Amino acid sequence: MTTDTRRAFADDLQAGDRYQFGSFTITEAGLIDFATVWDPQGFHVDAATADVGAFGGLIASGIHTLAVFQRLAVRAVFDGWQVIAGRRLVDVAFLRPVRPGDTLTGSMTIDTVTFDKPGRALVTCAGSLVNGDDREVLSTTMEVFVRARD
Repeated sequence: MTTDTRRAFADDLQAGDRYQFGSFTITEAGLIDFATVWDPQGFHVDAATADVGAFGGLIASGIHTLAVFQRLAVRAVFDGWQVIAGRRLVDVAFLRPVRPGDTLTGSMTIDTVTFDKPGRALVTCAGSLVNGDDREVLSTTMEVFVRARD
């Protein structure tokens, strides 16, 4: 197996390293399209139902918000690492509604790098997304296996 040595190995990562994400804007059409397939609850897919609901309008599915987090994390962080695979998400929290027109951005900070086997480490990171008002909409901890140098 060949390895792309331009990507960071676990040996190159340190607790405290912080990565800033790009941004992604939630459109009404995108919100409805995602929810229609993956979470077809009325407050995600039908404006009239959502308007009289608890949130006073359409909101993105939490799974949609998590998918945006993943996209931004891959582009800003994981594309630059020797990722083997994700292990798990811990304590995923949806902290406030995400609405059409919201532009989300976020960051991820490495908590630990634990070398658990030859050739790999488990990297634990805290991540969050914020909306255009800099209010946190999602927080999570992720564990990712990353290739280590032999």
